[in-house]
Amino acid sequence: MKILALETSAKAVSVALIEDGIILASAYQNTGLTHSRTLMPMVEGMLANAEIPKTAVAAIAVAQGPGSFTGIRIGVSAAKGLAFALNIPAVGVSTLEAMAQNLTHCDGTIVCAMDARRSQVYNAIFTVKDNTFTRNCDDRAIALADLAAELQATPTPIYIVGDGGKLAYDYLTDQGLSVILAPPHLQMQQAIGVGLCAQQALANGDAGDSAALTPNYLRLSQAERERNERLKKETTQ
Repeated sequence: MKILALETSAKAVSVALIEDGIILASAYQNTGLTHSRTLMPMVEGMLANAEIPKTAVAAIAVAQGPGSFTGIRIGVSAAKGLAFALNIPAVGVSTLEAMAQNLTHCDGTIVCAMDARRSQVYNAIFTVKDNTFTRNCDDRAIALADLAAELQATPTPIYIVGDGGKLAYDYLTDQGLSVILAPPHLQMQQAIGVGLCAQQALANGDAGDSAALTPNYLRLSQAERERNERLKKETTQ
């Protein structure tokens, strides 16, 4: 089964084509250009260069969050559009779980981190053993101070991955924790991990319902938070 994977949850954008755990093709860009401008040309170019028609794709996979609200919306909308056009399933994948795939060769604790602002990171923690990883907590937005306290009793080695990895690494090392930052070529989230996670989800019985696919923001946007604060003040006046 050929799976077309999309990753637009942060500054970088990437696409990949996976079949039975093998990477047939991939493209990655981290130049600051908007995903609405780059995503579909990357999909078209990758498939054209691989001489694989869209009709050969059996499923779409997309990082559905957490991450950039705008980026996630672009990726999920593109995945739903492709799935409807091709009449194939679309599978939403946790951005954090997908980035953990970068380090499945490293036995130890994988701390996934994306900058959530306000001294917080979007985070999930996994334990890896013999190329298999186990999730230790749900996706969440957590204060760096709380993450540091939680990791005090965590067995080493502890690896940090994600576009918020450097932020987390600097804070955790300042707190006296011994952690290892993934190298640059493995640090950022990529569509390859999204495709591999979707492949496992489909094998486990996920139907890939494109109509039900929605972003997972984990928390309200700034505009929504400000609106709620205004409404709260109005009701107490």
